[in-house]
Amino acid sequence: MTDLPGAGGAADELVEPRYGDRTLGDVLPAVAAGLGLDPDVLGEAPAGLALPPSTAYVVLLIDGLGARLLEQHAHLAPYLSALPDATGTGPGATAGVPSTTATSLTSLGTALTPGTHGVVGFTSRIPHTKRLLEALRWDDAVDPREWQPHPTAFERLAEAGVTTTTVNQRAFRRSGLTVAGHRGAEWVGADKTGERIAAVATAAARTPSVTYCYDGDLDWVGHRHGVDSDAWRAQLVACDADAQRLRAALPPRATLVVVADHGMIDAPQASRVDVAAVPALREGVDLLAGEARFRHLYVRQGALDDVVTAWSAHLGDGALVLPQEEAVARGWFGPPGTSLDTDVSPRVGDVVVACRGDVAVFDSDRFAYETRLVGLHGSLTATEMLIPVRVD
Repeated sequence: MTDLPGAGGAADELVEPRYGDRTLGDVLPAVAAGLGLDPDVLGEAPAGLALPPSTAYVVLLIDGLGARLLEQHAHLAPYLSALPDATGTGPGATAGVPSTTATSLTSLGTALTPGTHGVVGFTSRIPHTKRLLEALRWDDAVDPREWQPHPTAFERLAEAGVTTTTVNQRAFRRSGLTVAGHRGAEWVGADKTGERIAAVATAAARTPSVTYCYDGDLDWVGHRHGVDSDAWRAQLVACDADAQRLRAALPPRATLVVVADHGMIDAPQASRVDVAAVPALREGVDLLAGEARFRHLYVRQGALDDVVTAWSAHLGDGALVLPQEEAVARGWFGPPGTSLDTDVSPRVGDVVVACRGDVAVFDSDRFAYETRLVGLHGSLTATEMLIPVRVD
């Protein structure tokens, strides 16, 4: 067993998602309930998320702003920290699994679990191939409407007579991820803070309406400099000020809901494992995907048990290594007792690896760019999984 400095022990509990109750995918069903819509539109209101009734909601997603990070840096974000918690419990809601942007944004936009919508990580196997889909950049050969064929929450809200608008960077308008998870909303391109605020305020003046706005700057800074950096702290101050400016620009009757897609941890060099340098971790593995904090392993026929044993032995307390069947049974990709959609199952690793502590698993041969990142996310630790749902 490898003695990894950042490995967690039994006390380092993983946080499993609360699908149908208080996850990011439950936000728009809570919004629909707040608008007074029939449960047939997006399902019953989640018991764990209580939003005040309103005729216009603005959902602001600050990429990378985990609930634990917001709590630890409350003095740098006085506006956001002071807002009421819609879960009423303090720790906030949870992301889905893995706790990563592509999966989370699709969960938010579809109100579905990862085991249903099928965007199961930053990278995942394209079934029946040895190619990976990189969800943030997509692949021209993969039709996002086939990869995620279910109607989005935005489409269902629009059919119910709600004006739905997305305000985001112009470059994302026709991306595969946008089409898969957020199609159906009117698109407004806005690359700068000022035009973003103005566009959201204009959209929120209509009723009934739901306006979604994305801010990715904090995540960008965290990946490159780490969350324990002056750059990240300065960006958090800016995010707090921008959110307050946005609230001031909105019509008084509009309700602002601030959420995040995941938190983030810094992975020091001593806690990093490079698969390219450990032959035992490559044995029996046809393809490796996911990201450094949550890996999908696609294994050769008959090698499942050996792969689980080898990875468990090498990572020790630094990760929880599970066959797909056990991860599904635990409720990682949907509520316990549910199965993966038939089309989704081959996208999820035959073995999944959820890192503990600040351990991270890299492959410098295939994913060299990941080794240059400081801040990471994807696993089920509280810092990565717990997200704020704050209301003003």
